[in-house]
Amino acid sequence: MRIVIPDDYQHVVKTLDCFSTLANHQVTVFHDPQPASLDTLASRFADADALVLTRERTRVDAALLDRLPNLKLISQTGKVSSHLDLQACTERGVVVTEGRGSPVAPAELAWALILNARRQLVPAIDAFRQGQWQVNLGHAVAGQALGIWGYGKIGQRLARYARAFDMPVLVWGSEASRAAAEADGHRAAASKEAFFAEADIITLNLRLADSTRHIVTFEDLSRMKTDALLVNVSRAELIAPGALLQALDAGRPGFAAVDVYEQEPVLDPAHPLLQHPRVLCTPHLGYVEKNGYELYFGDAFVNVVAFFDGQPQQVANPQALSR
Repeated sequence: MRIVIPDDYQHVVKTLDCFSTLANHQVTVFHDPQPASLDTLASRFADADALVLTRERTRVDAALLDRLPNLKLISQTGKVSSHLDLQACTERGVVVTEGRGSPVAPAELAWALILNARRQLVPAIDAFRQGQWQVNLGHAVAGQALGIWGYGKIGQRLARYARAFDMPVLVWGSEASRAAAEADGHRAAASKEAFFAEADIITLNLRLADSTRHIVTFEDLSRMKTDALLVNVSRAELIAPGALLQALDAGRPGFAAVDVYEQEPVLDPAHPLLQHPRVLCTPHLGYVEKNGYELYFGDAFVNVVAFFDGQPQQVANPQALSR
């Protein structure tokens, strides 16, 4: 079968152990760092029997699908999200399969950002490389309250890290999340207002959905301490547009560490978050890690083989199978 894999930014897909799963198929991989136009995508995908999508990097909607008459399968790495019009796929008989994710890499990145931002390692290292010695003063995390909004797999892992670092944990989220946190020996915030006001470090660990889009407002951020740190490795759209920069410039919170942006990839070095002196930025590395990629693409490739062997699995739109 003819399989197309777009958006392999790092040129790593063919180096993965799991790539051998597709040994009997014709595979084309593209590496564009910027989103391609509709015409370009339609041309590249025109002969494809299947697409393997890297998370949410390529948008597939009705307009694109109408120009892909040969397409039979979209195998999604991880879970299907808003980048993929599932109803349009179903209406056109395009089967969509999905895989799994892992909390390990994003939780580890969030913790790395916390430690780096608190100890101010990047400016210290940059100055050191320029011949300067000990230019700043960081902060230890022991004793600081870690606020976790969203006590799912990632939030629970962060809470375990916090315990190892002698940090009390404060949780906000759904009633079920707060109850689970209390059952694990942590404290649930009395209110959202108290959560933002009391935590020294806040991590956002929510899925992006209509109910969570722009759920963090400027008013929420303005309740944070002047030396508090906000960490977001989930989705930029959880925060109201412009609210983080506005709050930072107003002095609450004092610092931020972000891995996600409203428009990705960010290739402009003048991006305001990159230029802000109290923001630590990483280029959406949360899931970009060897074991994570083996899991994401391993599932996606197995789903491709199973589909063309006549045994589709992990189908997100089973109605498409009968069209």
